[in-house]
Amino acid sequence: MRQIPLAAIKEAAESVYQAAIRTPLVRLDLREFCNETLSDSPAPGGGSVAALMGALGVSLGGMVANLSAGKRGWDDKLDYFSEWAVKGQRLKDELLFLVDEDTAAFNKVMAAFGLPKGSDEEKAARSNAIQDATRYATEVPFRTMQRSFDSFELIKAMAETGNPNSVSDAGVGALCARSAVMGAFLNVKINAAGLKDKEFTEEILARGAEIVENAIAKESEILDIVDHKITT
Repeated sequence: MRQIPLAAIKEAAESVYQAAIRTPLVRLDLREFCNETLSDSPAPGGGSVAALMGALGVSLGGMVANLSAGKRGWDDKLDYFSEWAVKGQRLKDELLFLVDEDTAAFNKVMAAFGLPKGSDEEKAARSNAIQDATRYATEVPFRTMQRSFDSFELIKAMAETGNPNSVSDAGVGALCARSAVMGAFLNVKINAAGLKDKEFTEEILARGAEIVENAIAKESEILDIVDHKITT
């Protein structure tokens, strides 16, 4: 059997990957995004949806910051709330990037599985490509976990000090952030299961479990603040 150069194998994988790329998910309207998720295509899936939940959660926190910055009589707090709003904007942008990046990472895994495997050289190259792509597909939702967890600082600050008329929005933001963390961790775990690097796998799973535990605690703290302000 004719040996295929490694460069040609990589080119074939990239071709498959590029063919899988569609209109960026973040450019779809809400109905289109839901329809694409509902379809029989495996992507976007839970990882992209988790990143979107994280983006929505921090956006709610940022909204409270912006509403508070413009609240009448709070002129002396303008800089404080504006700084929080800017932080929220940055986190939102990164999480929206991860919406598409999670799907792109999945497509790379599929492209790697589509590589030829007729010779020992091809099999080795394919195996390495699968492991590289799978590792990246594990790292992307882990980043979603990290950025979603980072949003708790903003959301809690807004629940404590923001416009009290918007405190329920901070509460919903906390719910989104916790769901994003836990949802992304499911994707970390399912992708990590296919990795041969057990040291990396154990480390990222341990770090992920810690983030989940802390996210649940942060959500509880924020919801207590929200409930107290709503009921008193």
